[in-house]
Amino acid sequence: MIPAAVSGVPTVRVAGPGDVEAVVALVESAYRGEASRAGWTTEADLLDGQRTDAAEVAAAIAAEHSEVLLLEVPGAAGGPETVGCCHVELGEPGLAWFGLFAVRPAGQGAGHGSKLLAEAGRLAATWGCVELRLLVIRQRRDLIDWYRRRGFGPTGETKPFPYGDEHFGRPRRDDLEFVVLAAPL
Repeated sequence: MIPAAVSGVPTVRVAGPGDVEAVVALVESAYRGEASRAGWTTEADLLDGQRTDAAEVAAAIAAEHSEVLLLEVPGAAGGPETVGCCHVELGEPGLAWFGLFAVRPAGQGAGHGSKLLAEAGRLAATWGCVELRLLVIRQRRDLIDWYRRRGFGPTGETKPFPYGDEHFGRPRRDDLEFVVLAAPL
């Protein structure tokens, strides 16, 4: 792989332990607080508090059958700058789970998310998976529509939002739940 700083094109690489803090900062910037409102993926109207933490990201990086992918572009100082991330984890036989997906708000709409999603699908296929699944908050119609345009559809499954567990944030409403979306690989 040619480094992004040399080629001028976005590249994807696997995160390592030294990337934990950058991934946490990226995810938080895309979903929580006022800064997240610069992009369209914000959950600031639905949730306060954290979206992830260093322990969760470090565990995802270290786990077997799990990869955190980073999308990098040439940075102002000449080196690579991380503008997106996602987590792909082997699930039940034949399927993988996609999550921890974030693109820096200023870079949303530039195709970075689609590139990461495609790379996640390629990775899952190398593991022998035939389906990629993800959870999305039911109230995030714009995000569900984005995934639908990329081949994901509802499985009919839902999962309750973990109210009372601030690790997932502090809900601003009492009707949150997750829907499961899936796409063939």
